[in-house]
Amino acid sequence: MKVLICGKGGCGKSTIVTLLSKEMAERGNKVLVIDSDESNIGLHLRLGMAKPEDFMNYFGGKKILFEKTKEITGKWKLGDLPKEYLSEKGSIQLLSMGKIYQFGEGCACPINVLSSRVLEVLDLGDKEFLIVDTDAGIEHFGRGVEKGVDSLIVIIEPSQDSILLAQKISKLGKQLGKPTYLVLNRVNKDLEKLLLESVDNKKVIAAIPENRDVFMSGLAGKELKVSFEGIKQIADRLESDKRKVQAKLT
Repeated sequence: MKVLICGKGGCGKSTIVTLLSKEMAERGNKVLVIDSDESNIGLHLRLGMAKPEDFMNYFGGKKILFEKTKEITGKWKLGDLPKEYLSEKGSIQLLSMGKIYQFGEGCACPINVLSSRVLEVLDLGDKEFLIVDTDAGIEHFGRGVEKGVDSLIVIIEPSQDSILLAQKISKLGKQLGKPTYLVLNRVNKDLEKLLLESVDNKKVIAAIPENRDVFMSGLAGKELKVSFEGIKQIADRLESDKRKVQAKLT
């Protein structure tokens, strides 16, 4: 099962990615987290890991990525990923596609192309999950990053911009033929009710409350160690979807 987490900037994508990764690992899965956000520099801290080297350097760096990605063919297993580009803690591994470091170095397009290709060729085993943390907005849709995943999860915070973006992503997900789920983040009961009236509530699979511990760990750059019932609900849905897919294949 390959799952892509998306939404507007600041909606809590990295928080959900971290918590969902830990939940999946606790359920006995091996989890690969792919950081495809060229501007996010703190995901490894939330996971309690060392910062991995950019995977784009394995192919010679950003300038030649467009050509090098053509060489990524066949099927890859998780074990085929070079260990020197992975950070690891328990059953969770983190692979960072690449970041922007220099003024004027150009756009993140090659990084998105690399993400798209790797997601297509990775072939997961029975107890393996892949969770992708994307850059803000919908640029990654234009680069086809979603083509290689099984489902999309859109994180919605209590703002009109977040609602409108979720509606747009849902339409793109429908074009792709990918299941698209909505997760309400940083909500109390009143905000949850308001958001449910503003989105397709049949797609909402969880609501995550505002939490001071999440805020403080992010501010301090420390590992995120909290638990929410909503995260368990997301994991339940993904595992249910996986069982349905496996049943069709057999």
